[in-house]
Amino acid sequence: MSTDSASVGGADDGPDSRRDAEPVSGPDAGPGRRFEPDLRSMTRINLRPIASPMPLGFFTVAIASVMTGCAQLGLFEASARGAVALCVLPAFALQFLVSILAFGARDVIAATLMAVFAGSWLAYALVMFSGAADGLRVLGVFNLALLCFGALMTAVTRPKRALWLVLAVSLPRWAATGVAGLTGAEWLTRTSGVLGLLVALVAMYAAFALMLEDMRSEEVLPIGRSGPAHAAVEGDLAVQLRNLERQAGVRRTL
Repeated sequence: MSTDSASVGGADDGPDSRRDAEPVSGPDAGPGRRFEPDLRSMTRINLRPIASPMPLGFFTVAIASVMTGCAQLGLFEASARGAVALCVLPAFALQFLVSILAFGARDVIAATLMAVFAGSWLAYALVMFSGAADGLRVLGVFNLALLCFGALMTAVTRPKRALWLVLAVSLPRWAATGVAGLTGAEWLTRTSGVLGLLVALVAMYAAFALMLEDMRSEEVLPIGRSGPAHAAVEGDLAVQLRNLERQAGVRRTL
């Protein structure tokens, strides 16, 4: 479920309640200004259920990782770089969509991860398709920056075991790709290609497991949720709404 809107209304906000309101006192009081003693009884927070976007996100990671991994393994000619880039480019749009839906579902971790994945596919596709000078070295630095990001994200994604596993296998791949881009070491490029196929396998499993779970409303294949992630899936509605008044979109400031 996602936070859709917060509205104020109810039986107590008619002319009679406005007539009974007390004037504001103090230096901020203006002419005719009034306030309600307590708006909680008149506040409604509307929630909109959505389908989970995570299977789409993980399937996109898997397909794009297969294409880039095969390119690093030398299964395509060097002249095919532009074609690989065009195949990877749609991954940016799909994962950006997943990120937007995840933000709407109040999952900042999944949304942030998917948004960064989307940006990485866009950067790769543009550099490879354009054939920019020293593009591999630039992508090497970019992948090392992704490595730092991923290391920080693993510290907060452990309860979400599917996300954590995809990150865990992505970290060595970003490291190998980054160093290979800076040094030009062919064996590191091949290693990164193999790791890319491993990322694809893990992401494919996570996507399939989440899709089965969503279709049958129960865990079919083990995902390994723990802590808050497990409580969010197994708990009742009260767990979902806990501390809702302090979440982004409901509170006044981010």
